[in-house]
Amino acid sequence: MSLSSGALAVLPAITSPVTITDNKEGELKQISIEVRSEDYGPLTDPKNVEKFLKDYFSDTPILAKIGKCESRNRHFNSRGEVLRGEKNTYDRGVMQINLLYHEKDAEKLGLNLHNIDDNVAYAKYLYEKQGAKPWMSSSACWSKFAPNEIAKK
Repeated sequence: MSLSSGALAVLPAITSPVTITDNKEGELKQISIEVRSEDYGPLTDPKNVEKFLKDYFSDTPILAKIGKCESRNRHFNSRGEVLRGEKNTYDRGVMQINLLYHEKDAEKLGLNLHNIDDNVAYAKYLYEKQGAKPWMSSSACWSKFAPNEIAKK
């Protein structure tokens, strides 16, 4: 997907596989469910945000760790406003996406970086394009990951 083309790109919904048992036949079936923040409320509680991030980034757990390191699993500050960076006030939300560098591209994708679902969707997109490079300033916290935990696909 190229942002320079001017075309609007649509990011797929993040789904998480779940195995269920069909009671009639006793068969195991795998279905996918969409991971949405509204199912993890209230999002003012970092424990709920942490659960959301772990489920949302189940295939790339390093991103959940980055979210924990960048924002301490918070999307909102104590006043209920979207979290701003402590060192760089242009960083926003749970994944601390920098508005100066990424807001225009996020908007082209139809994403609002102040919305937690869009914030994590853009983080996933950014990670697929650039790896963990945008979050290197917090790497002392999250880089302790074992190589097999960086991406599970």
